[in-house]
Amino acid sequence: MSASACAPASPVLEARPATALPPAQHVRLAQLWPQVSAEMAQSKLHGLSVAVFDNYEIVEVHTAGVKSIDTGAAMDERTAFSTASISKVATALLCLMLARDGVIDLDKPISGYLKSWQLPASEVPGAADVTWRQLLTHTAGTSQHGFADFYEGDAVPSLIDSLEGRLPRYDKPIEFLFAPGSSWKYSGGGYVIVQLALEDHLGRTLEEFAAERIFEPLGMADTTMVQPGSAGFPTNVALVHDESGAVIRTGLPITPQISASGMWSTPSDMARFMIAFQRALDGQEVGVITPSLAREMTEIISLRYVGGIGTPFFRGMGFGNTDWFRHDGSNTGVNVEMLASMQGGYGVVIMGNGDDPNTNPVFATLRREIIDAMGWRHRQRLDSRPVEPALRDAILGPYNGLLYGMGFDYRIEQIEGELWVGSEFFQHFLGIDRSRMHHLGNGLFAVEDYPNRLRFERGADGSLANVHVFREGDDSAPVTRSIAEMRPAE
Repeated sequence: MSASACAPASPVLEARPATALPPAQHVRLAQLWPQVSAEMAQSKLHGLSVAVFDNYEIVEVHTAGVKSIDTGAAMDERTAFSTASISKVATALLCLMLARDGVIDLDKPISGYLKSWQLPASEVPGAADVTWRQLLTHTAGTSQHGFADFYEGDAVPSLIDSLEGRLPRYDKPIEFLFAPGSSWKYSGGGYVIVQLALEDHLGRTLEEFAAERIFEPLGMADTTMVQPGSAGFPTNVALVHDESGAVIRTGLPITPQISASGMWSTPSDMARFMIAFQRALDGQEVGVITPSLAREMTEIISLRYVGGIGTPFFRGMGFGNTDWFRHDGSNTGVNVEMLASMQGGYGVVIMGNGDDPNTNPVFATLRREIIDAMGWRHRQRLDSRPVEPALRDAILGPYNGLLYGMGFDYRIEQIEGELWVGSEFFQHFLGIDRSRMHHLGNGLFAVEDYPNRLRFERGADGSLANVHVFREGDDSAPVTRSIAEMRPAE
């Protein structure tokens, strides 16, 4: 019977004993799973796998549902998912390791490492000298956001086909849209250039080198960049499902652009990966992850883009009053996310074998409820100070792009004497309407679910003029936004 002809399978939950968790936290998490099961059924999400870590250790692993609606095979903690764009993190780490070893120079033009293909001619200034680092940080100006998946029986394109536009979704060659280093635009195509340069320069495939230098040393036994149909691809995998809940073709997408989106892994393996970074940020050397590598990959290169961007970790989310480094991945029929705290060794990895409408509401619930259950919101104390009435009245009201220059609308409101900022942004990512603001003094505010600080500036006449966005403890250049430009027209 096809998936569309029957109701979604009722998820069967499995949990590894959580001996490391205090009883109260264990109870709170145990109470969460029935709620998540109900939301999975409502959203037609057939399979879910979650790893929670705290104090630099995995403390809970939960699986729900099935790998495939067609077979009904139960999910388990070693079931691997297509991780989509999380692959970029492994690719970037490999490049930084090679740079440390003197094999490549991240700040040299990548053109000097390409042999089988050359960068396209461009009138964009600096395009011919684009560097590895610019490609890894999405500041290169290259096109091609992401790629279509392929399946057994398809004519699978080569990397050069991908760059020259001989594939679905991109029917023209990759091009430069702005001068490298002058702006930011997410580009899977840029990572394909990196993959080709690596393989040309090393004379080895990326999947072989990543296994040797990253996955095996870190004990990531269920992680691979080998593609379906090739020797070494795992058998315990979650199949991709469409929005209706049906398996997409064979359920096993083939992604030749493995640097951008071809890795398969489990929440437990990716939790180990993130914990290694957290320990390194705390000064320890964990296998191949050194403190210097961890700092280089998580260091904010700009607050102007998506609230904070690293190489290539995103640093713009502050869910639960936490400064996270994170990355997510979304291919057709699968979604994954990993969040790890910059301090304290806690976080979560979530993987679901459904499309955006299936996973988005479930992931929002998991982010919110796990943060609350684990008490992470209270790890960093925020002391609110009274707000001068004139300042309070000035900042109340609607804004566009207040926290992120991404088109979201916001409204600052006073509710029962407290200031809150509301937005569809919080609804999408956390399933809440608003986040509490804390006045830290002198017009400086913290928002519980946003990592940057806001300092409101008034003009000589007392009217609100600008808001300065910056990160405490980080030397990234602040971003100044004009209040007049953010306020909607009367």
